[in-house]
Amino acid sequence: MPSAVGYQPTLANDIGALQERITSTTTGSITSVQAVYVPADDLTDPAPAGTFAHLDATTVLSRQIAELGIYPAVDPLDSTSRILDPLVIGEEHYSVARGVQAILQRYKELQDIIAILGMEELSEDDKVTVARARKIQKFLSQAFFVAEQFTGTPGQYVPLSETIRGFKEILEGKHDDLPEGAFYMVGTIDDAVAKAKSIKVD
Repeated sequence: MPSAVGYQPTLANDIGALQERITSTTTGSITSVQAVYVPADDLTDPAPAGTFAHLDATTVLSRQIAELGIYPAVDPLDSTSRILDPLVIGEEHYSVARGVQAILQRYKELQDIIAILGMEELSEDDKVTVARARKIQKFLSQAFFVAEQFTGTPGQYVPLSETIRGFKEILEGKHDDLPEGAFYMVGTIDDAVAKAKSIKVD
């Protein structure tokens, strides 16, 4: 039997057998949180790919996002969840989440053009897309309670409804006039507006 990238030929079957042992049954269920090593950050590697197929949700940590100083360094494009469904989370939450993913995906597609030709060569619509995507990236950062002593930023709890409202307003362009830095390590969108005012004063 042929093997792939040095793994045993029965890798998919072995992973499947393990995952089936922790599946829900009529007599009970097990919630598992699995840490999966991704060799060379290749999500198509047989080991992580075989594991991801059995999971309800995946949270992918990105070195590139960590290099930007954005924590938690979660990649919203590679991360997935089966409950990202309007019937489960509601139409507004679903549409905002998909809108965020769409604008980040477009920004990712434009990065090569920006690196070679610069922002000046983009259309006006693409410039707006890039500006909003960068604000969304910054707004995805979170001030953790456990990291207060390292960051000097007090931790915050933000209700889901406020998070959805914040991203919705960014997507709608209500905060196109605010600087990117105002969205970094803040809680609600109102905090970002207040931070922008303090930046202007300084």
